[in-house]
Amino acid sequence: MSQELPKAYDPSVIEQRWAEYWVKEHLFDVPTPETTHDAQKKFTILLPPPNVTGRLHMGHMLNQAEMDILTRWHRMRGETSLWVPGTDHAGIATQMMVERQLKEEGKSRQELGRNAFVEKVWAWRELYGGAILDQMKRLGASVDWSREYFTMDDKLSPAVKEAFVRLYEQGLIYRGAYIVNWDPVAQTAVSDLEVEHEERLGKLYHIRYPLADGTGSIVIATTRPETMLGDVAVAVNPTDERYLALQGKLVRLPLSGISAAAGRTAQPDREIPILADDWAKPEFGTGAVKVTPAHDANDFAIGQRHNLPNLTILDETAHVLLPGSPYHGLDRYAAREKIVADLEAQGLLVEVKDHTNAIGLSQRTGVVIEPRLSQQWFIKIQPLADKAIEAVDKGYIKFTPDQYRKTYDEWMRNIHDWCISRQLWWGHRIPAWHCKACAAITVSRETPTHCATCNSTEITQETDVLDTWFSSGLLPFTVFGWPNPNPDTGMPDLTPDLAAFYPTQLLVTGFDILFFWVARMVMLGTHFMLDVPMPDGSKRELKDAVPFREVYIHGLVRDANREKMSKTKGNVINPIDIIERFGTDAVRFTLASMASPGTDIAFSEARTEGYRAFANKIWNAARFLFMNVDRAKEAGYSMTMRDSGGVASLPDNTPLETRWIFSRLSVVSAEVDRALADYRFDEAANAIYQFFWGEFCDWYLELAKLRLVFPENAPTEDAEPDMTTALTLASLVGVFESALRLLSPFMPFLTEEIWHALYEGKPPAKSIALTRYPQATDFPADPVAESAMKTLQELIVTVRGLRKELGVPEKEATPITIHAGNRVLALADANADVLSRMARVQAVEFASESLTGSNARSTAEFDVAVIYERQIDIPAERERLTKDLAKYEKGLASADKQLNNETFMSKAPAHIVDGLRKQSAETKILYDKTRAALDSLPSV
Repeated sequence: MSQELPKAYDPSVIEQRWAEYWVKEHLFDVPTPETTHDAQKKFTILLPPPNVTGRLHMGHMLNQAEMDILTRWHRMRGETSLWVPGTDHAGIATQMMVERQLKEEGKSRQELGRNAFVEKVWAWRELYGGAILDQMKRLGASVDWSREYFTMDDKLSPAVKEAFVRLYEQGLIYRGAYIVNWDPVAQTAVSDLEVEHEERLGKLYHIRYPLADGTGSIVIATTRPETMLGDVAVAVNPTDERYLALQGKLVRLPLSGISAAAGRTAQPDREIPILADDWAKPEFGTGAVKVTPAHDANDFAIGQRHNLPNLTILDETAHVLLPGSPYHGLDRYAAREKIVADLEAQGLLVEVKDHTNAIGLSQRTGVVIEPRLSQQWFIKIQPLADKAIEAVDKGYIKFTPDQYRKTYDEWMRNIHDWCISRQLWWGHRIPAWHCKACAAITVSRETPTHCATCNSTEITQETDVLDTWFSSGLLPFTVFGWPNPNPDTGMPDLTPDLAAFYPTQLLVTGFDILFFWVARMVMLGTHFMLDVPMPDGSKRELKDAVPFREVYIHGLVRDANREKMSKTKGNVINPIDIIERFGTDAVRFTLASMASPGTDIAFSEARTEGYRAFANKIWNAARFLFMNVDRAKEAGYSMTMRDSGGVASLPDNTPLETRWIFSRLSVVSAEVDRALADYRFDEAANAIYQFFWGEFCDWYLELAKLRLVFPENAPTEDAEPDMTTALTLASLVGVFESALRLLSPFMPFLTEEIWHALYEGKPPAKSIALTRYPQATDFPADPVAESAMKTLQELIVTVRGLRKELGVPEKEATPITIHAGNRVLALADANADVLSRMARVQAVEFASESLTGSNARSTAEFDVAVIYERQIDIPAERERLTKDLAKYEKGLASADKQLNNETFMSKAPAHIVDGLRKQSAETKILYDKTRAALDSLPSV
């Protein structure tokens, strides 16, 4: 062929070229359909946006490989397939990254000021922010790059602002002081979902608080003695008889006094009340607990019930903020040490016990979270959650695996209001303005000039930004043009993209962001999209307001020992390193071959090496095929590659192996379609692997060599080509091309390279990815040929095994004898040439009696003996036959037990019973033949 493949398969040579070609040619761009009808058969999927700071890891690789396989599969099935890519601005992570750079330069964001700092972050994003998407391009992700978004770009930012304002106008956003999870390093609130809990051994401190009247004391128990500086009460259970007489009394709070200084009067230790509250548990510690409403969520609730003051004693960096206190300015842990030492010196430290505690750690910085009272913005989540629960309950959204539906439901039914404000500079700044004159808040889509309450012009914008997950939760509809306000009503209106692509069909993601992102997309989608009409102008129902129809949750990628990857363990696998060694296709196929719903992947380099060999096998098969096409042309055969399509039927004289391979291609095409529809990537990949390597390369290619006989001399003008040769060559090329299309979603680079070479640079489409995916109906099914070929293969494999056991030299041909029914005898007779090539059979003889002996083997369909003189190891043969006999006896006993079980027989489906009876009959035949062979052995 004119485009010869190099001798060696080198993925590094071809992958970069095709990755650039796909992007340059905009092959996967999907224009907005002119009418919604144009996109009725569609597949739309949204990329979970990686952080703009991110770099590709194995979790990304799995996620994107699965999405790409599905998108390519749907596209090749003729569906309008849109995969939308983008990145998240990652508020905390990005701000920390830039602040770290500033620190290296000896600067801080405070020195720069907010505007200059934000400009600095934008410059950083322009320079480094596209790295992970560049890696996606290198991996060949078939996304529509023309639709690439960034969660703070000019299209999405106005939509985020509109969503906030609408929720505020609907009374679903409010501002208030509540206990939040405070990250002292990032100096911002983080959500419950961004806190990881870790069991750590700590201390439980028993501290004596003297009664104010000097009549005694009460001992409290705490794990955080530093927060006692903010105590405003001591709580005991109202039923705890030990403290009934103390309820209502005052205690003196140790170490809470303030020294005198300029402009400040000295204050003695504060006096605080002992109160009764059910939260205090008599069995915990001493049964008496300190109450610090500004630094503990449960204490805050107690304070609300008893109208207690809130005393904040730690600043944003978790340092003590109490001017005049000897602990002022100390870090929380340094303050703890000093406070414990001072309590001990005053004789107020009763005892210290070891105590295991669940410590909250920030996912972003790893620092211990500090509960802190803070003014924050919240969404009243229940109205949104109710619709999101209903959408899943009614089946409008399906989870795979289904177990996550229950997890989702439990979380949604126990949800708390969502804190959406973050104390950062990088992010969507909250569109609210505070009035200095009347303290009112003005929320507006446009920057206001005055207070909406008192008309004062002394207004300043809120300094907080929105939680990153707020903007990403809007993506399924904002990427398609929401809100698109109607000029007459101001309500969101339909855009062509929303009409064509919303709801999306599928979300592929990991369990770790089920609540961060998935649940929030469902809540926000079902809330906002209910206001957007359907393409026909009718009101949108809940089933069409959901952001996606299905959610597929994939497992984790672990190391080969099934350990979770972590930097501390040193077992993190860099996908780029693996790709450079084995090629992208091999890594993708490895992940696919191990990916099934609900199962983690133990990534193995040895397996990847095996799939690199698989790619090499296909490469060599292509070279063999091209060589024979060239030989055929030299021999006068004319050959033209036609468009990818089906084969309606085969001529009557088609050889058995060709009828078989087309029938197998039909079956495998159906298996792959079914497996991908069920997200069984492993079953789809393994079906293709077994077909391409096992059936096509190992069997059909070898059998085809029998038919590819070309004259050595140049053909004369009137020479007729051999029809069997022509048919075999055409079939070989046709099946190979179809198998390439079948493999293409899994190994896009290898298949693209070979497919273009197959068409000699003149393919029917710009890419194999734009051709038709093989369907079962594209190829003639032939169960008879499959059955015959299965028998023939079993015969060949049995003869090969016998030859090996008998020690027949590899190149020496031997006669065989067969005892079987007429069908098998006719099959062997008609395919003597196949037996000769595949099993070194010199001649075939037929026997009327069963065959026994060490040179014979039996199956349910035939006995076969290899005629070869060799000294037999009788003890070894007796041992083998005895083991076989025991195996068959066990099988017969098991079958008899089931067939004689009335309960089983009355309930089992007919096809199960029939299959069991057939299996029992075949086992009985093998048992009898093995017994005869054992009996025929000479005694030692």
